[in-house]
Amino acid sequence: MAEEQHLSYPLHECVFEGDVQKFARMMRTEDLSRKDKHGNTALHLAIMLGRKDIVQLLLAHNAPVKVKNLNGWTPLSEAISYGDRLTIISLLKKMKHQAREQIEERRPSLVSALKQVGDFYMQIKWDFQSWVPLVSRVLPSDLCQIHKRGTSFRLDTTLVDFAMNDMKWERGEITFLFDGDAKPPHSLIVMDNKAGVYQRVRYLETESEIEDEVDLMMSTDIVTAQMSTKSITFSRAQSGWIFRQDRKETIGDFNADFYHINGLTLEQKKRREHLSEEDLQKNKAIIESLTKGGCAISIDCNGEPVRRESLLPPMPAMCTWKEYFTSPAGQHPALAREMVFKNTTRGFKATVAMSMDFPLSVAMLMDVLEVTAPFKHFAKLRDFVNLKLPPGFPVKLDIPILPTVSAKITFQAFEFRDDIDSNLFEVPANYVEDPSRFPDL
Repeated sequence: MAEEQHLSYPLHECVFEGDVQKFARMMRTEDLSRKDKHGNTALHLAIMLGRKDIVQLLLAHNAPVKVKNLNGWTPLSEAISYGDRLTIISLLKKMKHQAREQIEERRPSLVSALKQVGDFYMQIKWDFQSWVPLVSRVLPSDLCQIHKRGTSFRLDTTLVDFAMNDMKWERGEITFLFDGDAKPPHSLIVMDNKAGVYQRVRYLETESEIEDEVDLMMSTDIVTAQMSTKSITFSRAQSGWIFRQDRKETIGDFNADFYHINGLTLEQKKRREHLSEEDLQKNKAIIESLTKGGCAISIDCNGEPVRRESLLPPMPAMCTWKEYFTSPAGQHPALAREMVFKNTTRGFKATVAMSMDFPLSVAMLMDVLEVTAPFKHFAKLRDFVNLKLPPGFPVKLDIPILPTVSAKITFQAFEFRDDIDSNLFEVPANYVEDPSRFPDL
């Protein structure tokens, strides 16, 4: 039995052997996305073990890049830790390429889903909260308005994004337009209504932008945050002091049953084994500069960016395939640099109100949220709604955003309309295109 397990991951074992020719033959018939007991793909292992030729082979055959192991780390995370700049660039380019492919693959089904749903108007209220009193005082609220007409979709919000620092939030008057009938880069547009400018959500970055992004990755913490879903359960919330009964309330125009969300936690991990003492001193200043819209890239006396050089490779791993494979899941010996990390785990007391009266289904909501992917807080909402919720539609719910911040989201208005104005989905004639207004899009 042990021998059968030993042979069950031939690609992974071949990475340990470092035999490039053998690997090239085997990968033609093996699943490149397959994870071993630690959640690592062959690409994870090739990066950690410094098998650069195998890494390039895997990327050439479109091995998935945005995939996490049991500890939440992607191949890109491991590449940053290892510190080879060319490998990081290759992975980042491939990750962006695969993201574009996935968007295009989903587009026909998304457009079809939008066509099947009647035109509507919806309001979503966001109230951000923190268990830290001083933080709670400065956190914003936001009322999002959504208009849907045909295959077009418009989202108006006053919250552009939340920064890595809990205390920094970018406000504005922002409109996000999606045209399902248009081809990229004309299908996704973001407008800054205060400044009177708009930006097409680009599908391709310049070489300079890629280099800048790699410089930032190599000089700051590697961070992953994930909401724990394995232990989540739902129980009916009760009301009343003496005569206890299931809690029911009206949210907007909709009757709802309340449930407690049990076992909801957010785990955030930071790694910094790739950083020097000088990097650590600069780290806080970099984050503050980015939050204020500044630049994190150093410039030399000629006005040229100072690029981060590759790190010296870590000492070769002394771990054998057998030692790696027989170690407890998620606890294998170090294969590259010894991790320097910090874990922050916080449990959240949360509720969700489910309504059987809401006209939109959860499946339809998932299609709508698919369009809002560039906004991080909507991505968190999409992740949560993707859970197996109690019956109905989640008209009011709590979700963790950061270890110290959660959001209370209320779907407080929804109505199907036949009179949605088509002009709402056009960029005003007096707006000017600014390709750099939203650098993260």
